Amino acid sequence: MFEALMIRQANGETTTRLEQLDPASLPQGDVTVAVAQSSLNYKDALAMTRGAPVVRHFPMIPGIDLAGRVLHSDDPVFRPGDQVLATGWGLGEKHWGGLAGMARLPGRWLLPHPAGLSGRQVMGIGTAGFTAMLCVMALEEGGLTPASGPIIVSGAGGGVGGMAVMLLAQLGYQVVAVTGRAQLQAYLTSLGAAGVLPREALAPTGKPLEKARWAGGIDVVGGEVLATMCASVTHGGTVAACGLAGGMTLPLTVAPFILRNVRLQGIDSVMCPRPRRMTAWARLARDIDPTRLDSMLHDAALAEVPDIAPRLLAGHIRGRTVVHLD
Repeated sequence: MFEALMIRQANGETTTRLEQLDPASLPQGDVTVAVAQSSLNYKDALAMTRGAPVVRHFPMIPGIDLAGRVLHSDDPVFRPGDQVLATGWGLGEKHWGGLAGMARLPGRWLLPHPAGLSGRQVMGIGTAGFTAMLCVMALEEGGLTPASGPIIVSGAGGGVGGMAVMLLAQLGYQVVAVTGRAQLQAYLTSLGAAGVLPREALAPTGKPLEKARWAGGIDVVGGEVLATMCASVTHGGTVAACGLAGGMTLPLTVAPFILRNVRLQGIDSVMCPRPRRMTAWARLARDIDPTRLDSMLHDAALAEVPDIAPRLLAGHIRGRTVVHLD
């Protein structure tokens, strides 16, 4: 038997409880993993508190990230004892996820544990750091370098935004962090932000073009914030967009794209192909600052997660929460 957080829905009510499960109840897959660490993400918190539309069918174990040790494998790539990780691919949405002592999943979803990182660090990075690295890679592929000018990052108090600030600073970029929580200024500065702006700095003015201030940007909010960011980027700049907490609509004209040659690159970390995943994780293992990473992390036991989830949604948790299952 193993412990798992289980989301169930009955009579329109969503509940999340700690349950004891038999390994025989695990879904189909090539590889069975003893999960050592997982993490608590915004999507996980939404799933546990609201169920649908994040959860596609019930019952569901949340957890879009997991790291652990292979127990059994029908995939020739992996053998019992191998240290592995998985993020995305519908974990915690369509397939039982990582907030459990065991998981069974397709081997093609798994990656080898990156050398030089502990399990805690891997899950501290998790989907948030992986997404942030994909954003950084998109800026680089758009031609940006530290010499191009300042990079703006929205939602910097959260996991993805904080990771983006830390990675960009480590790579030598001048980073300006945007947050709605003024009390996080010292924290964001410690991650490497050269400046911290309030959320209002990206408030819409209704102009098709704003003053050109940023060589590029990483947006985790969407909506009006993303529109203002695109309108504020200098000629030839790139914006990487990976979130929608501020809404799915984009109130934007074509002016930034045809008058300033701005590139808007969408980032999908869920279905990202395996070769690009391998590249991103190799970069993370090489470029992450362990000291700054550790300053972002909080630790929790599995039983504590349901109480932490609403605090995360309310913006009361900064950085990343690592959940320990071993």
